[in-house]
Amino acid sequence: MNEDETFTPVERSPGRRQFLELVWAVVLAVLTGQAVSILLKFMRPMQTGRAFGGMVRVGKETDFPAGSVTRSLPGRCYMVSNKGQLTALWQRCTHLGCAVLWVEKDGQFRCQCHGSVYDRQGNPLSGPAPRPLDQFPVSVVGGEVWVDTAAPMEQPQHVSQRS
Repeated sequence: MNEDETFTPVERSPGRRQFLELVWAVVLAVLTGQAVSILLKFMRPMQTGRAFGGMVRVGKETDFPAGSVTRSLPGRCYMVSNKGQLTALWQRCTHLGCAVLWVEKDGQFRCQCHGSVYDRQGNPLSGPAPRPLDQFPVSVVGGEVWVDTAAPMEQPQHVSQRS
């Protein structure tokens, strides 16, 4: 080599092997990040106070006019307003736990699965239901209606008008 000639290395573009190594490294990093985020979400304690199984806000007092039956999705219950008093009836049938529906034209709750029928207060009228619908404690704080879904209460057995 002469002094005038300088050595210039030939620049080569990354080969196929280096490209695939880079792709696999990126994929592995993304999957590891997703796994770590899922693990952290799993380990974080559940929030209480606004989910079923705790105190749930179902609305304002004015949302439940006298004589109404209103379904509350977050509380999984029906808010029954009778003579100025609010009652929260769990939408779960006492026979096998199916969801009951309020049928406005009949003024009754009906279990579509096995045919249980309940009156407006949740007392069984017909069907295989062994007892009245369960209730949740209701509290009113500053005009807001709250239902304690962590503490369902069995209603006392009433003499009903079973057919």
